[in-house]
Amino acid sequence: MFRETIQKVVDRVDGGLAGILMGFDGISVEAYTRPPATTDINTVGMEFAHVLTQVRRAAELLEVGGLQEVTLKTDELAVLVRVLDDEYFLACAMKPEGNLGKARYLLRISAPVIQAEL
Repeated sequence: MFRETIQKVVDRVDGGLAGILMGFDGISVEAYTRPPATTDINTVGMEFAHVLTQVRRAAELLEVGGLQEVTLKTDELAVLVRVLDDEYFLACAMKPEGNLGKARYLLRISAPVIQAEL
């Protein structure tokens, strides 16, 4: 079920390359890479898990509420992360010119589906 949901998100986003459901401990639950992309979404996810943990702590320290979403855009890649709960997040990697708005929407509507299965 997880793979199907992740695949739908990635395949429906213009420029979508890969998606992952991962724990904040850096352990992948499920991942999908859209052929012929070679994005190592597991490595991207592991690095993000560490960064997201730090951002969550900063948000708590600043008392600005819980972390919901993070976007990172570089010359080569854009990554959108949706926090599901205290243990898991869902991420979509895309080309930098990819449709971030559609990715945000698809991650938002997919989150409850994945949360129900966790």
